[in-house]
Amino acid sequence: MKNLLSKRLATSLGLALFLCAAATTASHAQNTNMQTTKAPEDKSKRPSPPAKATATVGGATVTIDYSRPSVKGRKIFGELEPYGKVWRTGANEATIFEVSKDVKIEGQTLAAGKYGLFTIPGETEWTIIFNKTANQWGAFKYDASQDALRVKVKPKKTAQPTEVFTINLDKSGKVAMMWENTEVDFTVSSSGKSTM
Repeated sequence: MKNLLSKRLATSLGLALFLCAAATTASHAQNTNMQTTKAPEDKSKRPSPPAKATATVGGATVTIDYSRPSVKGRKIFGELEPYGKVWRTGANEATIFEVSKDVKIEGQTLAAGKYGLFTIPGETEWTIIFNKTANQWGAFKYDASQDALRVKVKPKKTAQPTEVFTINLDKSGKVAMMWENTEVDFTVSSSGKSTM
């Protein structure tokens, strides 16, 4: 009888310890989850804040979402952003170029959709890239096999420096990207396709 009582007591004690340990672990897991769950980041408080350029061009809505890094006394093109290397065309996430209908970029067709807008800066020529992978951080995982379109344009020197990277888009379809003492333009136009 004493032996049976000891076994029941040991079993009860073991069960109690197990339940206590399980409750402590669950409580700790809840507290850990509470500590690591954060509210969404406020992108406007980044050193390179977000911006958006949008216009209707030939019946297509064109939107460019990008971040705006500053010069801050640095030499930008040829140093911070080396010539001949793919650039995210801004800061933080890659710039996103979105069109609601098929358009032409410098006379070449680009299908409606959302694209990563990358560039390859050069002293005398830039490559503008529309990549099918729109949502990515920087250009670290850029994959040229996903390019939907590449066009080449000529950069020009600006009369006044531009401290904060800026992309302007007007209803004529001119896209102007300006930073430091460089401006790079390309045109967006109607694809000429009927939308009936």
